[in-house]
Amino acid sequence: MDKLNTQLYLQNCYIIQENEKLRRKAQQLNQENQALLSELKQKLSKGYSKSNHNSDRNVSSTSSSNSMDSGKT
Repeated sequence: MDKLNTQLYLQNCYIIQENEKLRRKAQQLNQENQALLSELKQKLSKGYSKSNHNSDRNVSSTSSSNSMDSGKT
């Protein structure tokens, strides 16, 4: 019985060590994911602001060229 208890105790210790390793790995992966998500959000927000700026410029250049064209007729 003592031998079985010792084996079970050692198995539990091993499982606890493995759980701690996995927990640290999960925390590391979570930090990496958070950093990548933040980077992606920044890139997307920059992309949106650029596309909005370009579309604003396209609209203003189109309307100014239209007014120039109407002055020619």
